[in-house]
Amino acid sequence: MTRITLFLLCFFFLSSSLKAQPSKAKPDLDYAHKLFRQAQSEYAAFEKQHGGFVQTKNVNLHYLSWGSSSGIPLIWSHGSLTNGYELLKLAEDLVKAGYYLIAIDYYGHGQTPIPAHSVSLYHVADDIKVLMDHLKIKKAVLGGWSRGGAVSTAFYDAYPEKVLGLILEDGGSVNMATHYHKMEDAQLTETIKGIMKYPIKDTVYTSLFDAYYDNYDPEEGGTQFSSLAWISKSAEQQWKIYPGLMELFQMNSTQQWYDLILRPTKVGLFGSSFSTLMPEVIFRNLNVPMLILDPVSENDFMPFTTDNAALQAKHPNYIEHKIYENTGHNIHYEQPKRFVRDLSDFLKRLKPSR
Repeated sequence: MTRITLFLLCFFFLSSSLKAQPSKAKPDLDYAHKLFRQAQSEYAAFEKQHGGFVQTKNVNLHYLSWGSSSGIPLIWSHGSLTNGYELLKLAEDLVKAGYYLIAIDYYGHGQTPIPAHSVSLYHVADDIKVLMDHLKIKKAVLGGWSRGGAVSTAFYDAYPEKVLGLILEDGGSVNMATHYHKMEDAQLTETIKGIMKYPIKDTVYTSLFDAYYDNYDPEEGGTQFSSLAWISKSAEQQWKIYPGLMELFQMNSTQQWYDLILRPTKVGLFGSSFSTLMPEVIFRNLNVPMLILDPVSENDFMPFTTDNAALQAKHPNYIEHKIYENTGHNIHYEQPKRFVRDLSDFLKRLKPSR
């Protein structure tokens, strides 16, 4: 498992689930260079077949697509520190189930840069609207994992008439700050200190190969071509893994974390739009099917099962609440077969309208 993947699995509460590095040795440099050249070739070919861009008022948005436009469109928004390749290994199964899968890169992820002006989750929603118009999609299922779930909720808030249904994987169904608001001051202080023990800082490399090799997972093997989507070139002509993202999230310091949770008007627009998103209000007049995928584990750092059940109880005709026992935050990674099965079953509840 690459260090990138480790970040994906433990992002929000980094202290809760960090794992040891793989025990297998990395390939020698000569063979690694061969793998790297092959990875570059595979990445370019994959992007030619599945990749695309659409210019919006905010950014040149990169996206991936799988399947035929005759399928039910599913527009997927990824979690923090990942990108449109998040569902790569599940994409063909979702296409077989009947979806036309479109996965975006939102700001600072994959090939979509961070805009120069202030942006929020709602700006991403606007970008998705432009993408739908570009692809001539009238209505779609909006789905996402973690922060991507919040993007999907913001889209429903802004453009409910364009939504066939919602799939929220441990994100977007509950205000993310409520868990922290329930803490006493001392507990909140200790929690933030625990998070900041493992800060995510920009890692700088002198070459694209160095970045690829440093994050190569010998346990997985193969070329791991999709890992190239995590690496970008900075203005200083250095290679980095997601530069500037923690500042965009407003999670770059202890003070930013406090302000994000307790004083959201003091932080940047992207961070504040995340911490102040109110799904209970947004879904007050819910009129499309929703699937909430809710992981539960001993170290559950987003314990929203009770809140999700309460939301489902308010909209029993629309919301299906699926609990994944003994599963961490990243459901589609830990439970891929059940994830695909649940998304496949969700299709039966939709009323296709394009």
